[in-house]
Amino acid sequence: MRILHTSDWHLGQHFMGKTRQAEHQAFSAWLIEQCAVHCVDALIIAGDIFDTGAPPSYARELYNEFIVALRASGTELVVLGGNHDSVAMLGESKSLLAHLNTRVIPGVSAQLEEQLLVLHRRDGRPGAILCGIPFIRPRDVLHSQAGQSAQDKQLSLQQAIQQHYLDLYALAEAKRDELGGDLPIIASGHLTTVGASANESVREIYVGALEAFPTSAFPPAAYIALGHIHRPQKVGGLEHIRYCGSPIPLSFDEAKQSKEVLLVAFTGRELESIEALTVPRFQPLVSLRGSLSELPSAIAEAAQQGSTEQPAWLEVLVSADDYLSDLQARIQTLTEGLPVEVLRIRRERGNAQASLQTSAKETLDELSTDDVFAQRLLSEELDEALQTRLRGLYRQVVGELQEGKA
Repeated sequence: MRILHTSDWHLGQHFMGKTRQAEHQAFSAWLIEQCAVHCVDALIIAGDIFDTGAPPSYARELYNEFIVALRASGTELVVLGGNHDSVAMLGESKSLLAHLNTRVIPGVSAQLEEQLLVLHRRDGRPGAILCGIPFIRPRDVLHSQAGQSAQDKQLSLQQAIQQHYLDLYALAEAKRDELGGDLPIIASGHLTTVGASANESVREIYVGALEAFPTSAFPPAAYIALGHIHRPQKVGGLEHIRYCGSPIPLSFDEAKQSKEVLLVAFTGRELESIEALTVPRFQPLVSLRGSLSELPSAIAEAAQQGSTEQPAWLEVLVSADDYLSDLQARIQTLTEGLPVEVLRIRRERGNAQASLQTSAKETLDELSTDDVFAQRLLSEELDEALQTRLRGLYRQVVGELQEGKA
């Protein structure tokens, strides 16, 4: 049995005034080719297929076109909802898509059995059992109790999510016995785990006060396919618990990452191998740092990755404390005639106070709400215990707001 694990496509992303449509189209074509070449039985998209709950029409078209094209390859498709996805929007077409060899689990189901899927080999025989777990919202698994502290809420939610996994895993074991086959059990998830390394394009998920889910709370599945973190990685050094990462860089701090999808093979109930398939870079994305004297050579080097038809997108971080009113004009002069396009210019400040004094000059795409809170906290002379308490309260408020919007 072979599955291909991918996640965090973020179709419809608006990146500093640029569309990612061409990149996503190229990735879709490449992925379908990999499914055919490697005789993939099932493809799992572990959340965040779209960038927003109301994606643009071209993103929906690309999603539908991909599903139709993949069907011809003989690969079964499973789509799981993420924190960026709308449960209602993903769910509205799932009955129709079921006729195209595609199963969609947009959110936690009222009937747990609906999240239990039998994955099939290309010849139609059962090949694996999937505990299809999408992004879990607090209201899906937990009822609020008056008088609970932030710590109590975090523990209650962690236990509720763990119980959801265990209940579904028990159903999977019963299904395996019913089928009488030597089948592996696979689980999925769209969440932050303890020790996972994130980056600036990942919107932090605060499920209530829960910041991260411990790996010890997962059931003993043969493989756990995770989404949400864009950097590909093993979790806690465990071979069978993986983030595959996003297929294209979604922020400049991902520019140097090697993007991949994971080809996972099973023999009987056991995990046999995991092979990372490197995704080609469809749009050059480069982050540069240096002084004004160092930037000309750095920009010239970056220009080698671009072309007239497809200029390289640049972020330029100028390492100087002095405020230069004509900085943008200077950078424009340095890039004139080269196949590059500067999307963002930033100044590297020498200390936190300088950063705070000039934060008003930063554009909104440079600051997230977390950045604003962190900078404000940094400006106060507070002891570590109070800072820790304020961070916890901030996470709780953000979690409650995100739950209310969902």
